[in-house]
Amino acid sequence: MAHPTVLITSATGRIGRELVARLAQAGDFTVRACYFSEDKVEMLKSLGADEVVKFDLSDPATWDAALEGVSAVYSASLDPMLEGHLNFSKELGRRKDTIQHVVRVSCMGADTNTASYDADTHASRPGTAVPLMLQHYWWGEKSLIDEGLNITALRNNFFMNHLLKTDCEEIESKGTFSNPLGHIRNSFVATRDIAEAAAVVLTEGPARHGNKFYDITGPTPQNMAEIAADLGRAMGKNISYMPQSMTDFEADFGSTRAEFFEYLTNGFYTRCSPDFYNLTGHKPTSYYDYLTTKGASGETGLEELWQGNLWKKGEDAMKDAVK
Repeated sequence: MAHPTVLITSATGRIGRELVARLAQAGDFTVRACYFSEDKVEMLKSLGADEVVKFDLSDPATWDAALEGVSAVYSASLDPMLEGHLNFSKELGRRKDTIQHVVRVSCMGADTNTASYDADTHASRPGTAVPLMLQHYWWGEKSLIDEGLNITALRNNFFMNHLLKTDCEEIESKGTFSNPLGHIRNSFVATRDIAEAAAVVLTEGPARHGNKFYDITGPTPQNMAEIAADLGRAMGKNISYMPQSMTDFEADFGSTRAEFFEYLTNGFYTRCSPDFYNLTGHKPTSYYDYLTTKGASGETGLEELWQGNLWKKGEDAMKDAVK
């Protein structure tokens, strides 16, 4: 009997690569991995993808081949690609008779679908709405729900390496990094844990996980001094945290990212959720272990730290997405 086919969008991303490797090793699915750039094809095959397919959220001409015969979809997209995801959700809705399950990567705080949460009220900034980035994650979930699809949302804490990718040059040259988080502790999450949770949810299927929303966090909240100590120990050098004002941070990355970081500074992401343990039966990966051990895709977190990053100092990556 043929295995059901799962489509992995964003398969060349940090979570996607790990998910492809995990599902390929388990052997419960025919794994169809999406690529945007041709130079990623061999990498996906080396991770165990059974099939690879060109896929572009902004190009509907690529969707038919990607979705042919698919019964489950792992859905992830960068923040500026929200409009493409909303359109793709409609295409998935047209195929809901055959697509039995969609697992969507989301973010802690995307709560309007599951809680009485006022989108017009910021947690700590009077007269301001919930951060736009969180609203985007709500819309990403809602677009799938509105199509009548059977979805599971993985609402993740802030990614461990997202925190430092903007400072790679300073980390290497000066042994420093900066942001406004200071002494506030957040339970940053390893991307490999998100992939493991997605693999469990996909394998166990919609009968168990359909219409479920899981908060995926790290095992312990850490402040910037503790993050610096773990990174320094992993790199074998002294790493120091340099405090930064929210004003300077906003000048570096724009208001959309700054208002999201304000949620991090007010303790919104401090708690440690039991959802990962309940899904997998073990604790989440600590930051130091993430940096120094290999995931299913063969990379350590330290190796992954130096790879591509959407956010760059002096550029507002969300400027167009705000519209």
